[in-house]
Amino acid sequence: MISEKINEILNEQINKEFYSGYLYLSMSAYMKELGLFGFSSWLRLQAKEEVEHGLKLFDYLIERNSFVTLKQIKTPEFEFQGIISVFNKIYEHEKCITESVMKVAKAAEEECDRTTLSFIDWFINEQIEEEQNIKNIIKRLELFGDDKVALYLMDKELSERV
Repeated sequence: MISEKINEILNEQINKEFYSGYLYLSMSAYMKELGLFGFSSWLRLQAKEEVEHGLKLFDYLIERNSFVTLKQIKTPEFEFQGIISVFNKIYEHEKCITESVMKVAKAAEEECDRTTLSFIDWFINEQIEEEQNIKNIIKRLELFGDDKVALYLMDKELSERV
């Protein structure tokens, strides 16, 4: 069984991952309302991925004979000010998630919990990828500005994510 401290911080991380899913679903709905179905689809898949991250943590706690304590998930933001603003919010949110994952790693180091430290490495690498993907989308959105053809093509490209 893992320590109480590690159990608590991993349960908090589960909540954060599930919240991320809620947030991205909210953003997906916003994009759909704008008629950007590719962006909407991309965000919906992103939401699913975040829930899968939460379930990965959930399963890890159970496998370690520890306790899962699901807490209330706060209501996500649902009013946005345009596409670039949505992706800037995603980027800021992902940086917070990265910081949170790093706190899990630090706690595992402090508790000499090598198993959790090894497990959390996957999340650290995932966060590096997440931040870079979002940053790349933001760069392209900023580069294209108000070019509707470029936005259309980007929407089409994002719809191809499986």
